[in-house]
Amino acid sequence: MKEIRFTKMHGISNDYIYINCMSGVPDNLSALSTEMSDRHTGVGGDGIILIYHSETADFKMRIFNADGSEAKMCGNGCRCVGKYVYDKGLTDKEDITLETLSGIKRLHLNITDGSVDTVRVDMGEPILHPALVPVCHDGTSMLETAIPTSTGDVRLTAISMGNPHGVIFTDDPDAVNLPVVGRELETHPIWPDRANIEFAQVISPEEIKMRVWERGSGETMACGTGACASAVAAMLTGRCGRKVTVHLKGGDLEIEWNPTDNHVYMTGGATTVFDGVYLCKSNE
Repeated sequence: MKEIRFTKMHGISNDYIYINCMSGVPDNLSALSTEMSDRHTGVGGDGIILIYHSETADFKMRIFNADGSEAKMCGNGCRCVGKYVYDKGLTDKEDITLETLSGIKRLHLNITDGSVDTVRVDMGEPILHPALVPVCHDGTSMLETAIPTSTGDVRLTAISMGNPHGVIFTDDPDAVNLPVVGRELETHPIWPDRANIEFAQVISPEEIKMRVWERGSGETMACGTGACASAVAAMLTGRCGRKVTVHLKGGDLEIEWNPTDNHVYMTGGATTVFDGVYLCKSNE
């Protein structure tokens, strides 16, 4: 069996397995993610994140979900990559650029006692045009559009924050049968390539509570891009101001949609759980 060194990390409980690929990349990444992510027979996580050199930024990341599919973007993962590269001595910069499949993200690392505590990520501009999300819908945006499900219609807002999201506002996210409705909406025919689904409750103009069903991973404790999408949806529909705290199962994120540059900024924690060596079957 091949040994793979890894670091288990989480961003407000959205946990991934991080692998340093600066000097080599494991084989069969899709199968590797499925194997390592298994919470009974593997390391356990929402997927794997690989860290590379980049020709266009300071570093590059690739993300594979627990089901082996590749994701374009992960906000919580970005923050953890920032902590990884600083705490492991791969950079001494407090402002770094990170190449992702959805473009280059800019990270500001907040340092406490020599290690990264929180990270502020420039998530870029929200994408609202249906063809670019992508979602099958006529018009220039898709705001609170009625979508049929097996449990009744939901009113869905489609936004991309580097990956597609469907946001539904509800009075009580905890009452939603997320394994049923989330899975159904993730694979709904409106999405050409599936989507992440968020059920959000607006507590006040400055606070949102949210649950998330992630494409390729199921319900997770947190989703950074989902928090951004929910905040933008709440702002677009007049429910919230330009700065909100989003409460997720795993913790809180601060989201700001800056009217000056139209960029969304996300600030939250990043935590290292442990380092380890995995004896990999899929790379034999």
